[in-house]
Amino acid sequence: MTDEPSTGTSTHTHTAPHIETDVAVVGAGPTGLLLAGDLAAAGLRVTLVERRPHSAGNLTRAFAVHARTLEVLDARDLADELIGTGATVTRQRLFGGVSLSLSELRTRFPSLLITPQYEVERLLERRARAAGVDFLHGTALRALRQDAEGVTAELAPAGDGGPAKDGSGAGGSGIRLRARYLVGTDGVRSTVREQLGLPFPGRSVVRSLVLADVRLTDPPRELPTVDGTGDTFAFIAPFGDGWYRVMGWDRHRRLPDDAPVELDEIRDITRRSLGSDHGMRDARWLSRFHSDERQSPAYRVGRVLLAGDAAHVHSPAGGQGMNTGLQDAANLSWKLTAVLRGDSGDPEALLDSYHAERHPVGTAVLRSSGAIIRLAMVRTPLGRAARAAVTRLVSTGPVSARVTGRLSGIGISYPAPRGAHRLVGRRAPDLSLTEGRLYELLRGGTFVLVAPRGAEPTAPEIAAAPGKVIRTTWANTSRRTALLIRPDGHIAWAHG
Repeated sequence: MTDEPSTGTSTHTHTAPHIETDVAVVGAGPTGLLLAGDLAAAGLRVTLVERRPHSAGNLTRAFAVHARTLEVLDARDLADELIGTGATVTRQRLFGGVSLSLSELRTRFPSLLITPQYEVERLLERRARAAGVDFLHGTALRALRQDAEGVTAELAPAGDGGPAKDGSGAGGSGIRLRARYLVGTDGVRSTVREQLGLPFPGRSVVRSLVLADVRLTDPPRELPTVDGTGDTFAFIAPFGDGWYRVMGWDRHRRLPDDAPVELDEIRDITRRSLGSDHGMRDARWLSRFHSDERQSPAYRVGRVLLAGDAAHVHSPAGGQGMNTGLQDAANLSWKLTAVLRGDSGDPEALLDSYHAERHPVGTAVLRSSGAIIRLAMVRTPLGRAARAAVTRLVSTGPVSARVTGRLSGIGISYPAPRGAHRLVGRRAPDLSLTEGRLYELLRGGTFVLVAPRGAEPTAPEIAAAPGKVIRTTWANTSRRTALLIRPDGHIAWAHG
């Protein structure tokens, strides 16, 4: 789903024709805000460019925050505050009778948080501003070019001519921005991606989805809830403050995105799908959109990188869109920091590892969200029989655990070198240490070495870790494994 503009009340406006920065981030949705905040917190100069004004509306499509994303936010001391803005649920409904239990996830956050995207953006923007990110709202990228030393971006007031197709400057009213690296987090219609000449192959998977934030007189007993008839489906999730997000689809009503949406249309879809409209009223927001499945073949071209919806976009099924983008940013930020600080022995290989690790994750999300939405849309007897078989399979213990791990992000691992310890590449849970919790230590943006009491492990991987390494020991004296954990919470080396 497309990253939306951040929220707030103030912004900084440049009048200078030229800006020098370490990293330019284009797009101030959740992905860009987290990335920019991380880089600035590490002491780098960061400029965040957003084409929409700072006062743009903040009622947005994304609403699900999965367990792994809450861990990412916990490593930035934001998770507990964010949880206070919404409602947590311990079961995730997908389609038909499939309902996954989240309560057994090995995490501090064994649940799904339902909260509006603008709450995520609000906390991330506050952090980014406190860290010193320089915001340019109402500013559009018109052209970029890169060389061996950096990237030059030509900017202009939003609406002033649009992207330049010939690489020319932004004219008299423009700003020239020079950065060592530039990251496009500017959504499905990414100007950064277009300027790189990268394709965005894929197709539309479902058209004329309708959304509404409403009050319900008679909410469903089980929330979130989802079901369909083959010709329609509807989904309802609580925000925890009396408002509910409703999403619906009607096979026979495929209208363009700009077609008006009436609450009666959503009521009708919900009644046919769920048996009741649950007293739907007082809509504060109505929207119509279509859902694509697309992915860029490359997340890095030289000194320009892509993250979030600029790199991949997929159906909203499973609520993975915003989460995948935030996890992209967590993977990329520490790598860019190490390269820009000169802490990496092989900068090119480290930056290439961003694509190598995150591109397969984006592909997997496209497949899983696509499978969910297609199963929800089946209408033939054969299709329904197949869905019943899948329902039985997914409801079994081992398969259910794997599906839950993928959707929540807890089960995502990265490729490990041949011969590496079996834990390398896996995400580390929130370990109990002598200094407290692992994710509290990760708030410093550094590697963390966890060792048994009295041990001083040494290895080439530890010596090669970029930047500072915090050393700590297990709270449990019987633990004999040593772990080197990356700033994004994945295990870089293990022994024992």
